[in-house]
Amino acid sequence: RSPAIAGDPRAGDLRRSPAMPPPPQSIAGKVGRFFSFAAARDRCFSRRFQAAGLRPVSIQLPDSAHPVSVQLPDSADPVTTVHMWVPARPPRNPLVLLHGFGASATWQWYPYLRPLIAAGFDPIVPDLVFFGNSTTRLPDRSDTFQQARSIKTALEAIGVTKFGLVGVSYGGFVGYRMAAMYPDAVERVTLVCAGVCLEEKDLAEGLFPVAGVDEAAALLVPRRPEEVRRLVRLTFVRPPIIMPSCFLWDYIKVMGSDHIEEKTELLHALISGRQISTLPKLRQKTLIVWGEQDKVFPMELAHRLKRHLDGNSRLAVIHNAGHAVNLEKPTDVCKSIIEFFQEPIPEASNDERV
Repeated sequence: RSPAIAGDPRAGDLRRSPAMPPPPQSIAGKVGRFFSFAAARDRCFSRRFQAAGLRPVSIQLPDSAHPVSVQLPDSADPVTTVHMWVPARPPRNPLVLLHGFGASATWQWYPYLRPLIAAGFDPIVPDLVFFGNSTTRLPDRSDTFQQARSIKTALEAIGVTKFGLVGVSYGGFVGYRMAAMYPDAVERVTLVCAGVCLEEKDLAEGLFPVAGVDEAAALLVPRRPEEVRRLVRLTFVRPPIIMPSCFLWDYIKVMGSDHIEEKTELLHALISGRQISTLPKLRQKTLIVWGEQDKVFPMELAHRLKRHLDGNSRLAVIHNAGHAVNLEKPTDVCKSIIEFFQEPIPEASNDERV
């Protein structure tokens, strides 16, 4: 059975986790009664995607894309649904953009659409499973199957068999796995602040601002305003000075209240027992982009990844930027991406500083 593809009006019920703490009644009332800034921004970014010539589709993956040994309860819902923004016309030079944890894909990639299209690329922007409108009833939480295989199957459903790939942070983990699993499909790879070479022991040894997987999950899946503030201050070199709780509760309600348990499980599956010795080496030429002041995935991981790829990569370090380099310095990051995919790749020893 072929995947089913349907238009997606961006309106649908998102499952909320019972673990999500409610905002204080006074704030919740204001958010619900009056204007929602986060919802308005979300609509604005969706309109920017549409203005750039992209349209939203939801792809229902067939059961054959999943292990037959998995037993699922009877339900009319599809097993796995992948939502993505795709060009209105068949893409000739597809470039898949994978988002990280945090806000939705539209929030993370809207500054890149017009420059990439002007440079001759056809952006394709999926929601990873359990983000946005992509979901599954399968229990697997690995980057190997849960994400990489689902996105690859969805791309095949829209006729995209070869493509370039850009992944930010967690999206870089998924992109790395896709490149390793499908070397004939993924032509080149750009990894932006993606700490794929981290090991679980690094947390206990103090490389990161967290000391364990549970603390990492609490940081990356914030449920309260103070947790959002901590995440923003860790990821941005110049975070906003004032972050009112009413706006942060609004953001959590709109962007961060769905699939909390599943996202936490994704992080546990990603980090628990992780060792660089089991990480495959990519055949594709790879661009590594890193914020020089990244506190989430320190620069050590960029150099570690470059060594791991044995001269098959080059490193672009962006000054005055942290982990959210894709949002802090979108012009510099986009320029590096375009040059990498358009021009001959420089020798691995010729690192860049922007």
